[in-house]
Amino acid sequence: REYLDNITAIGPRTVGSPENEVLAVNYLLEQIRRIAREGTDAHKISVDIQRPTGSFSIDFLGGFTSYYANITNVIVKLEPRNGAEHAVLSNCHFDSVPNTPGASDDAVSCAVMLEILNRLSKSSESLQHAVIFLFNGAEENILQASHGFITQHEWAKSIRAFINLEAAGVGGKELVFQTGPENPWLVQAYVVAAKHPFASVVAQEIFQSGIIPADTDFRIYRDFGNVPGIDLAFIENGYIYHTKYDTSDRILTDSIQRAGDNILAVLKYLATSEKLAKSFEYRHGNVVFFDILGLFVLAYPARIGTIMNYITAAVAFIYLSKKVLQSKTRAIHNLKKLFTAFGLTLTSWVCTLVAVLIVAVFVSIIGRALSWYTHFYVSVSLYGSAAAAKLILVHMLAKKFLYKNMNEQYLGDIFFDASLMIWSIALAVMTQMGLCSAFICTLWVAFPLLTKLMIHKEFSQKGATMKFIVMYMLGMFVPYLYMLYLSWTVFEMFTPVMGRSGSEIPPDMVLAGFIVVFTMILSSYFVNFIYLVKSTKTTLVTLTTVFVVTLILVCSGIFFPYSSDAANPKPKRVFLQHTSRRFHDLDGHVVKSDSGIWINGFDYNGISHITPHVPEINDTIRTPCEEQAPFCGLPWILPVHFMFRFVKNWYLPAPEIMPRSPIQFKVLSKELMPWNSVRLSFEVSGPSHMSLYVRPHEGSALSRWSLGDGTPVASLGGDYFVFYSHGLQAAPWHFWVELTAPDKHSDGIVSLAIAAHYFFGEDQKSPQLFALLERFPNWTFSSGWSCTYDLFVF
Repeated sequence: REYLDNITAIGPRTVGSPENEVLAVNYLLEQIRRIAREGTDAHKISVDIQRPTGSFSIDFLGGFTSYYANITNVIVKLEPRNGAEHAVLSNCHFDSVPNTPGASDDAVSCAVMLEILNRLSKSSESLQHAVIFLFNGAEENILQASHGFITQHEWAKSIRAFINLEAAGVGGKELVFQTGPENPWLVQAYVVAAKHPFASVVAQEIFQSGIIPADTDFRIYRDFGNVPGIDLAFIENGYIYHTKYDTSDRILTDSIQRAGDNILAVLKYLATSEKLAKSFEYRHGNVVFFDILGLFVLAYPARIGTIMNYITAAVAFIYLSKKVLQSKTRAIHNLKKLFTAFGLTLTSWVCTLVAVLIVAVFVSIIGRALSWYTHFYVSVSLYGSAAAAKLILVHMLAKKFLYKNMNEQYLGDIFFDASLMIWSIALAVMTQMGLCSAFICTLWVAFPLLTKLMIHKEFSQKGATMKFIVMYMLGMFVPYLYMLYLSWTVFEMFTPVMGRSGSEIPPDMVLAGFIVVFTMILSSYFVNFIYLVKSTKTTLVTLTTVFVVTLILVCSGIFFPYSSDAANPKPKRVFLQHTSRRFHDLDGHVVKSDSGIWINGFDYNGISHITPHVPEINDTIRTPCEEQAPFCGLPWILPVHFMFRFVKNWYLPAPEIMPRSPIQFKVLSKELMPWNSVRLSFEVSGPSHMSLYVRPHEGSALSRWSLGDGTPVASLGGDYFVFYSHGLQAAPWHFWVELTAPDKHSDGIVSLAIAAHYFFGEDQKSPQLFALLERFPNWTFSSGWSCTYDLFVF
């Protein structure tokens, strides 16, 4: 905790700032050298400061290219006295996003790594392999420092596995949400060694699907280093992730202790494992893994899971076939009844999903989106009650009109079989798709089927007796308990993400969809009780009442989405950039210029809640799109334009800014190349963060450049985006672009724009920006900086 407090006391640690490049680095070196002095003779400790320069392309956020110069890595190698050929890497990052203290992301991980280094260095027990601790200083700049290390540092060649420590929330448990690729022995190492396991292959498949707009250094080590690893992240309280509230006092000592216990144990296990040296021999095959209530982890090879899944599905289909064929004279009749129940169950799910999504759309249209953001119970009362009521209504109507005067016991039996059939098909399909998450379907087939076989006699002879109900509940206990546990994890991760997922996707529709899915899953083996009991009117009326009352309260605006509660803040995120823009023509003349404060609300609500507090930010100042310019002529720090609609950001006129350290942009040369190509060479000097935007004109094409691997990678929409950053100091940035051009190009062949972002120092906030930020309500996290934007045509 002392390490954590001292790192965060430095303040925001933006790449290129003295706080990040000098103060944080000096503190880490001071602690590492102290630890080295106090260590035992069993180990040798080496320290290196790396300041790499490099470039790479990545398909994150729709695809872009990154360039970095003179950024900082602090690297420590702990190895046996006689050295070691192989190593395991532990990675954290000490930089933070601008205007935030970055306690959870990722100072706490660096604090944990310092203490692990301290513990290992004082141990008299010699390790078999080296442990390399990478304190990387440029992760928030989209994974630059890890790329510099794994592609350029001499020690990187010895690394056989890694553990990456990250955060998507503030404190709580650290979740293993990515492993591999392949290398099941790494998961087994975590299973054996971790003292407080929390891991899920479901989280891995969700994260790797790209649904969550985030990425980690895991990708860099996997893609550029070809090294397998384990990715862990704190996931609790993501509402204050990347905000000013991410302070050290909000991270419980228990969380730090828990993370330290786990990571120390896993690192020691790997550093003494024979498999690390021969990891290439154990690399094949994926693994299914999940923890049981945080007590222990079940893990087994995916190929074993595939066999288990198909056997389980086959047994279920055999059972259903026997049920249908038990009376050969009525086989066709039984099959028709089974498929009718099957179709009716699916119909009820579709009707429920449509009905609840209509409610979510209505809530969004009337401006009440995110009413549940601070009060999660509102989402359950609104969408959960609506989903349950709609399911019951559909089956009540079917019971009344479609199955009138039919035996209730028979109906209960047939609808149980229909649910079993649905889960068996889902199990077979997911297994065929290669999804390790199919183990969930196995639980929902195996346990209900075993339960049904055990209580079949009781049910067939006496019907739905109390003994039957108790035995039924006990048989369903395992899948229901696990599903509730999993749903808590999913909602813990996803609910806060809705407050930073941009203005394009209605968050109420996403959350309502999740709630409907979980309602369908949890009700799948209780639908049959609708047909077994005499009436469900009371339940239906109760659920409908809860839904209607909640909807009225939501429409009235009583549930304010955001909170400034000091103990548990849930702020609205707003980004403000005081921007001066200049648009040049083909001759270099300025044809247009303006200046204003560009405002982006990071959620679906835009600034509707802010206008009453700052009246000049209103719908009359919507941001115009400069159609002829790449990325609409706006100074995006990252290519996240696809997450924001232009009806949901604003441009407030403001005086021109005059940075004390303005950007310097020079054309060094224009060369005619073979095959009707033109090479343009440039030199740029400016602040630590700059963005380059390129748009070839019609008929032209960007064929090569000096960035990444030489092949340009387009962002969504077809323009090209380059993210640039440098450390404390750097030489001017030189790059070239090569374009194929048509014979006639009177309007030029390419538009190229450069934006300079001032995230710290005297140029960061103009007086106008500072005054505007002061007026924002206390339930917002408003992050502001100044920037310039220049567009050129060549």
